[in-house]
Amino acid sequence: MRRAETVERNRDAVLAAARRVFIEKGYAGATLEAIAEEAGFSKGVMYSQFESKADLFLTLLEKRIDERSAQDERIAAKHGGVAGFQELLEAGAADALSEAAWARALIEFRVVASRDPQVNARYAAAHARTIRHLASVLERFITEAKVTPMFPPTVMAAFILALASGVTLESAANPAALPFEVTSRLVASALGFTDRVDTFADTGDPRAPSNG
Repeated sequence: MRRAETVERNRDAVLAAARRVFIEKGYAGATLEAIAEEAGFSKGVMYSQFESKADLFLTLLEKRIDERSAQDERIAAKHGGVAGFQELLEAGAADALSEAAWARALIEFRVVASRDPQVNARYAAAHARTIRHLASVLERFITEAKVTPMFPPTVMAAFILALASGVTLESAANPAALPFEVTSRLVASALGFTDRVDTFADTGDPRAPSNG
């Protein structure tokens, strides 16, 4: 048991260090050497836990997906219909602000992964899981609110995630390019919640819904 606990503790330490390095340096700038140094381990310990930098990043991503899915479930359990949808948007907006550096690293990773069939297949599976979960939550809100969406929940879930990535890039150049007041109304309209969702005042807030 002590050995298993040590292995698990080392794994958690490496993941925490990797997240810090990815956030600070981005995916492209991060190296296994830098992560090992941050974690206080040798590269041998790193490779005993993870196959590669991509494996490390994907493990972090899958953990984050689980955390966001749990957050969405808590929102759906506490708030239903239109109120739940608004809470979901606001939670995503807050996350987009606090996790902007991670979101940029994720975009970097997606570009790199697109050129590696094996890595891309693993990423695609994780992304599909995110879409399925988000779509199921959106469908619950739509049913409870008794509205008719313009598009199926799965399409809207994929759109919300794509919108979040696009806003991340636009905000890097111009933080006021797509304020949350605008993006939230776009999503609300497509889901049939038009004029039933309170949004932030148009103050140049760059936040957008996020779930990835």
